[in-house]
Amino acid sequence: MAMLAGCGATEADGPGVTLKLVAADYGASRANSSQKYWDALVKAYEKDHPGVEIDVSVHSWNDVDRKVREMVATGEAPDMAQIGTYADYASAGRLYEVEDLLSIPVQAGFLSRLADAGKVRRVSYGMPFAASTRVLFYNKKLFAEAGADSAPRSWNELRAAAEDLDAAGVETPYALPLGPEEAQAETMQWLLGGGAGYTDDVGTYQLDSPDNVRTFTWLKDELVDRGLTGPTAPAELNRADAFRAFARGEVGMLNGHPSLMRMAADQGVEYGTAAMPGRDGRARATLGVTDWMMAFRQNGHGEEIGDFLDFVYSDENVLAFSREYDLLPVTASASQAMARDKDDADLAPFLDELPGAVLYPVGKTSWADVSAAVKERIGRAVRRDAKPRAVLEQLQQTATVADRAE
Repeated sequence: MAMLAGCGATEADGPGVTLKLVAADYGASRANSSQKYWDALVKAYEKDHPGVEIDVSVHSWNDVDRKVREMVATGEAPDMAQIGTYADYASAGRLYEVEDLLSIPVQAGFLSRLADAGKVRRVSYGMPFAASTRVLFYNKKLFAEAGADSAPRSWNELRAAAEDLDAAGVETPYALPLGPEEAQAETMQWLLGGGAGYTDDVGTYQLDSPDNVRTFTWLKDELVDRGLTGPTAPAELNRADAFRAFARGEVGMLNGHPSLMRMAADQGVEYGTAAMPGRDGRARATLGVTDWMMAFRQNGHGEEIGDFLDFVYSDENVLAFSREYDLLPVTASASQAMARDKDDADLAPFLDELPGAVLYPVGKTSWADVSAAVKERIGRAVRRDAKPRAVLEQLQQTATVADRAE
């Protein structure tokens, strides 16, 4: 992986400084652990910054958020954390504002939609670190055997394709992972396709809106109750299991992000991708997901943190990370470079969706509680004896209470 050598850096004044960074692991195994990425980047940085050391500890996604919470709770906050959320720490006054850290060119370089999502009460605290979007994956071999000519463009076409796949003996025509691992993502993609989302245009939760009720009623009636979502109940199906089943050639269609490409290709599955279908045609928007970098004020190393993060967000480093882990760059210049590079052509469908992607309402401190509630309960909305409206109304009550507590 190419790393940009520091430019114009000077040795820190006075005694040396050690910056502690806690980061999430994007690797699928020890061979491509994110620790290797950070070790190489830190080595390049420290070579030209002898007064600064960077101590990076990488943790799995199952552990990293808890690790940071524990450090903060015991008064030992890291200087930086690269995790999935930032709003709680920002609202508690624990974070540096982005404008106090990054140089103006680096601040201005973030994709605007991602940068805006890093704000709490219109002040930037979260720096986007990695991004992905969702597209529809479909198994070309299974589609051909079922007589389906092309990817569906609407929900009715998706149901029809699923019926053809079912008739051809495909075990899971459409994989609907509403299990606790990442149900909030599958849910949001379907809500967007139905014309709504988690919040309205002014940021108020609308989980039980008429559009959202119609969406989950359609899912239950037209896919789940017809037996088109496979042998595992959606409430018990996690995304990782759905991805593995697709890579084994057992799934006709599912909503996926870029890492699924490598999984499928490694097992010889010939797949296609298309924009996610919507109620009457292509979905009005796709889901975008961003992970975040933040800097804690506790240790008072703002100047050193800012210099290091300017280095982290160089095009060379952003592109190196994105390519290693099949993710999308968070800066405009790196995105443009990836779009021009023929070696990155397989990421083009995801890049095309990023400018208009809709992100989770991560700037709301209530989102963590709402997301947890969705993961736990949304699968109940498509059970055979369920009433989707009742489940969504219960989730809306949870969201309203959490919102009032902000």
